[in-house]
Amino acid sequence: MPELDGKRIAILVTDGFEQIELTDPRKALDQAGAKTEVVAPSPAKGDEAGKKPTKVKGWNHTDWGQEVPVDRALDDADPADYDALLLPGGVMSPDKLRRIEAVQRFVRHFFDEGKPVAAICHGPWTLIDAGVARGRKMTSYHSIQEDLKNAGAEWSDREVVVDGNLVTSRKPDDLPAFDREMVRVFAGAERMAGVGKG
Repeated sequence: MPELDGKRIAILVTDGFEQIELTDPRKALDQAGAKTEVVAPSPAKGDEAGKKPTKVKGWNHTDWGQEVPVDRALDDADPADYDALLLPGGVMSPDKLRRIEAVQRFVRHFFDEGKPVAAICHGPWTLIDAGVARGRKMTSYHSIQEDLKNAGAEWSDREVVVDGNLVTSRKPDDLPAFDREMVRVFAGAERMAGVGKG
């Protein structure tokens, strides 16, 4: 039986996520039996402002990449319906997400309930604004290490860092280790119940 059979995983992004940091971990989760859903907030500006998002656009290294269908608008997503959370990186998506209050509330739910979270590259930026980085052992893309340290995280330069129910990695090169540890931690979520409650 696949290790993540029956688990629902939210993948929280908006336009400008690093494409491979969504597609590669999602493939690993799907292969392990999870049901993954892309969750995205409604656009705040432009012609689409306030409309429910139907797709988000990835960033592929140096230019725009593929569009990915949105399974659920953030406004319609209840974090209680999900067993775990994945935060892909890229510069643009986390930088937009971190300032959205509804995103902060969504992310805090997973920490409050002791549910596992995986974040890669710039993904941990969102954890800072959600107020959940303090006291956590983490890694990230090197350029945001001071942001994490200033938020009270214990940062280290390693391909993957596991701190209880939190898995973090630095960059796309780390995806094999990130995917492996993410699936392992997400599969052991029953044993994590209560971690982070306080």
